[in-house]
Amino acid sequence: VRTGEQIYRALCASCHGARGEGSADHELPLAGDRSVAQLARFIEKRMPEDAPQKCVGPEAERVAAYIYDTFYSPIAQARNQPARIELARLTVRQYRSAVSDLIGSFRGAAPRQDRRGLRGEYFKARRLRDGERVLDRVDPEVRFDFGASSPDPEKFDAEQFSIRWSGSVLAPETGDYDFIVRTEHAARLWVNDTKQPLLDAWVKSGAETEHRATLFLLGGRAYPLRLEFSKAKQGVDDSKTNKAPALKASITLEWKLPRRACGVIPQRNLLPKQVPEAFIVATAFPPDDRSIGYERGTSVSKSWDEATTEAAIEVAGYVAGNLRELSGVPDDAADRDPRLRDFCRRFAERALRRPVSDDERRVFVDRQFDAAHDPETAVKRVVLLVLKSPRFLYREIDGGVDGYDVASRISFGLWDSLPDPPLLEAAAAGQLATREQVMRQAERMVPDPRTRSKLREFLLQWLKVDQVPELSKDPEQFPEFDERIACDLRTSLDLFLEDVVWSDRSDFRQLLLADFLYLNGRLAQLYGGDLAADAPFQKVSLEAGERAGVLTHPYLMATFAYTQTSSPIHRGVFIARSILGRMLRPPPEAFAPLPPDLHPDLTTRERVALQTSPDACLKCHGMINPLGFTLEHFDAVGRYRDAEQGRTIDAAGDYQDRTGKSVSFGGARDLATYLAGSAETHAAFVEQLFQYLVQQPIRAYGAEQMPALERSFAEHDFSIRQLVVEMMAASALTGRSKQP
Repeated sequence: VRTGEQIYRALCASCHGARGEGSADHELPLAGDRSVAQLARFIEKRMPEDAPQKCVGPEAERVAAYIYDTFYSPIAQARNQPARIELARLTVRQYRSAVSDLIGSFRGAAPRQDRRGLRGEYFKARRLRDGERVLDRVDPEVRFDFGASSPDPEKFDAEQFSIRWSGSVLAPETGDYDFIVRTEHAARLWVNDTKQPLLDAWVKSGAETEHRATLFLLGGRAYPLRLEFSKAKQGVDDSKTNKAPALKASITLEWKLPRRACGVIPQRNLLPKQVPEAFIVATAFPPDDRSIGYERGTSVSKSWDEATTEAAIEVAGYVAGNLRELSGVPDDAADRDPRLRDFCRRFAERALRRPVSDDERRVFVDRQFDAAHDPETAVKRVVLLVLKSPRFLYREIDGGVDGYDVASRISFGLWDSLPDPPLLEAAAAGQLATREQVMRQAERMVPDPRTRSKLREFLLQWLKVDQVPELSKDPEQFPEFDERIACDLRTSLDLFLEDVVWSDRSDFRQLLLADFLYLNGRLAQLYGGDLAADAPFQKVSLEAGERAGVLTHPYLMATFAYTQTSSPIHRGVFIARSILGRMLRPPPEAFAPLPPDLHPDLTTRERVALQTSPDACLKCHGMINPLGFTLEHFDAVGRYRDAEQGRTIDAAGDYQDRTGKSVSFGGARDLATYLAGSAETHAAFVEQLFQYLVQQPIRAYGAEQMPALERSFAEHDFSIRQLVVEMMAASALTGRSKQP
């Protein structure tokens, strides 16, 4: 009787390598997530490729067990290639956030704000400084059409009045924002700059009514905003048409988020009090590596090093240009030199995330002041030296585990940024030495908008819609689906995720089981719901059993679909890879889907089954297709349907888990119920979230870390927020020098 190793060497090693590392014919190593029983069945049916009958029955079982234990299973992979906590530089996101918060720490804390909207001050005259303020209120948004009248006919002259809206705007994601002001009269807009207007249409000529400018913003942060509006007697000069000047007055404040359509800035993104300005590095960086599913800073290139130098020069110039404000030291102060040295010491300590020693102070501060001809030059030299220091650019430079190391791991894990004063104070007091102390700090920091933004970005990445281009559908087949609908669907998804994650329970299972959508009037006309055409977004419960959380959200269904038809393959791949965490190898060669016109009598399900029927395809599509078929009740734009091609939809599917157990589904709701209770789903979510937050492989923290987090997740009723806290406690106390 041959052992599993003997069988492998005789029948498998020539193709897969002596250690399962692969060969010229089979480049990928032997690794995956099938169980031993599944491997045995696969080998018996298909291996060796040239003669499957050579390895059947007990021999297939023995070689499957050998392959699984030697190099295939996760445990074998961890044994053969132990994961390590790697030396990590700041990612682009972390660099920008850290610098922004570093500069912001010298401008004071933003005021606490629970209300939403903008403060509106209404004046009688057309010039703000000349008029009497007769109305002061908080407006939910700026979208007004006064017509030929005024905000209040009893208090204002209809021919001239002015308004100033002030407060802050909260950016939900990082990217380029278009800000748009639409009005027939004079207007000016300031965003994140209280001195220089972003838009200046105070002196009007011609009939232009739309004014637009672009600004790059970091997500999870608020920025000061001020909008001024003036209606004058003369109206708008319309010399081209020789018409009388318009006396009507209207104004709207809109924006265009990254990869979205234009829309009025909603109340949930407006705050009535102004926050300090935020500095954002404009230097372009090369993109970070995302090849293993999350951003990493584990490689250093010449272009990255050059970018850090250019960014340091940019920051140094900004600090020197705003030195009086940031340092609080007047230009004519008698003790300006020692006070600026102290400012630079504090700058270095905050950037390096720990107190500086006397020797470090001499290197970073005193030598620069002694060598410079003037204080401004000295400050520039300090900033350049600090921001090019490895202790700023790298997170794990010595891999220690003192309180300041722990503080940095918590803050970068939750905020992708520097520790705040309470966290540094806890580190200085030795109060970050235990799991309980770490958890208390993490619980304090989780509600911060920066954590909310980071969790939002993770969820969009988990759902594979973080990089989705603008959605478009066949206009003849779906004439109602346009850019505005696509934008509304993305907003609907954002509101759904926020509702579930930041509810009291924060129950992960509700991401898959919730039977409601957020709809506005436009979406309700397409997807159901008894709403007026101009209704704002609100939670709408649809017909029981029709929807199942994110699995059937119209935005995902439209994303994982073609322009004319649904795509069970795209939907099945999403479920297998993201939700279940299964490994899927790329197809051996690219292929185009069978066009509907080629087989007009077939349903989408039948076309997919026909195209993927060869044995080579079924290696993966045997799992992909049945999962994707469960979502066939949803068409290319995510509408629910009962029939296709005049035939009743067949949404039956099945799945074989890692233990070899099979389960059948009658449709999306059955699938969602199974996934919400599946240990595979929970494990996949835990692993992906940990690696996104910590940016290190979870296996590097010990073999027990993953099962311990899974148990904690279940014990806390699958609370996502509690899981985040547990992850900080699991990772922050382990440095590279103390890793298992």
